Amino acid sequence: MLALQLSDFMLELKEGSIKNVGPANKSGSAKLFDVAEAEAREFGDKRVKLVCEDDDGNEVQVALFPEQVRSLTDDIEKLEEESPVFE
Repeated sequence: MLALQLSDFMLELKEGSIKNVGPANKSGSAKLFDVAEAEAREFGDKRVKLVCEDDDGNEVQVALFPEQVRSLTDDIEKLEEESPVFE
């Protein structure tokens, strides 16, 4: 399941083209639940791309720098040691 939340978001659709309407103060978030596949791969010369997809074909991609990946790895290792999630 893919959940999108958009704030102060308005687009104009005219003759097949999408155009931003209004000020540039838009924000959004995406959440993907029930992930069926997840992988990490190189993205350019300096980043790692995390790709997660559910059974419906919804996909979320996140590009991180190595230090962000290391921090995330540390967080996961702590969860493995301390959290019942991994039991």
